[in-house]
Amino acid sequence: MASIEMTMPKMGESVMEGTILSWLKKVGDPIDEDESVLEVATDKVDTEIPSTHAGILKEILAEEGDVIQVGKPIAIIELLTDGAEPLTTRPTETSAPPKEQKAMVDVDQAMDRQSPDNLLANAENSRFYSPLVRNIARQERIGLGELENIAGSGKEGRLTKQDVLDYLSSRNSQPDPVDGLLESRANDTPLTLSGEDEIIAMDRMRKIIASRMIESKSISAHVTSFVEADMSAIVSWRNKFKEKFKATSGESLTFTPIIIEAVVKAIKDHPMINIQVHGDQIIKKSNINIGVAVALPSGNLIVPVIKNAELLDLKSLVMAVNDLAHRARTNALKPDELDGGTFTVSNVGSFGNVMGTPIIVQPQVAIMAIGAIQKKPAVIETPEGDFIGIRHKMFLSHSYDHRVIDGSLGGGFVRRVADYLEKFDVNRHI
Repeated sequence: MASIEMTMPKMGESVMEGTILSWLKKVGDPIDEDESVLEVATDKVDTEIPSTHAGILKEILAEEGDVIQVGKPIAIIELLTDGAEPLTTRPTETSAPPKEQKAMVDVDQAMDRQSPDNLLANAENSRFYSPLVRNIARQERIGLGELENIAGSGKEGRLTKQDVLDYLSSRNSQPDPVDGLLESRANDTPLTLSGEDEIIAMDRMRKIIASRMIESKSISAHVTSFVEADMSAIVSWRNKFKEKFKATSGESLTFTPIIIEAVVKAIKDHPMINIQVHGDQIIKKSNINIGVAVALPSGNLIVPVIKNAELLDLKSLVMAVNDLAHRARTNALKPDELDGGTFTVSNVGSFGNVMGTPIIVQPQVAIMAIGAIQKKPAVIETPEGDFIGIRHKMFLSHSYDHRVIDGSLGGGFVRRVADYLEKFDVNRHI
């Protein structure tokens, strides 16, 4: 029987390697085509890798914990048919969203989105860093400017893991005063445990979330503006159409896509919200890619992205939100679906919270939290006079980077979102 090499698949343009978490099959196990064989982690997402052929798992070439580059062999599969293709190292590719039609100079994620095919020809100090190198840099608090000054021994001068480790061992480490103060305080604080206390190790995703939250707070000057929006018209409209929409489409009609639609409209009115910072340059993004924060069953958080949201109608937004949320909770997202966001929406109202102060997803400059919708007494103005009535109210919390967004823009933007929600056309159909 012929054999074929199974290789590490390309899981997105920005993903150049993956860490093997676990093998789902053992040597000698039969494998169907498209059946999951192993689980792989990237710095974006954990995903199961299916087999491209039916056969028997003959040999495992990479162990759990190994970091394997895309295209490198990880297993040998003995094919079931004699007429099968010969042994090859042809890499497979998981499906990825189509590339944006408009070519852009992508300097939005200098340390998160560069790939060999996507290096910036005209962006200064651009350089490819593998997920492994980036993780080491985050853990050791090596800044982008510092990384760019490290000589690389890899292909085309790329930085390898060993280059970074050699640099760490040889550099004259003079601790930052703030870091030193924090570290000394942490070390001076004794850990007090009782017999009933439980020590829980952070899982891999929680470590990544912790690192990125601290990183964001250290990069962006966070400030938050709040606006209360009257959602009464939207609540009435949704109650009218949600059952019919469920029956015809099989999908739930939630408030999140409706709010995202208003956010997209407000971004069109205030395009300087849809920016990113690269050094002392401001990059104004042409497409509106909305990240949607999703809470996972594990308690962790993930932010898949709706690409080109400005091109989608409300029904398409409903489908996109539901699809991404479902696949996020079933660990079925692709790495590219977590990349490229330009603005993020987080529904804290789903936890019963009325407002929050969300942390910006780097390299974006703004994020909006939407609170729970509550019935409240409110003053209603009419030509005949004012009176008190019951209205459905919701707080919008807009955190933005005060380095590049001042209160007039940050506050004006969230007010514009509320205006679009309050002027919702109750006669529209979906």
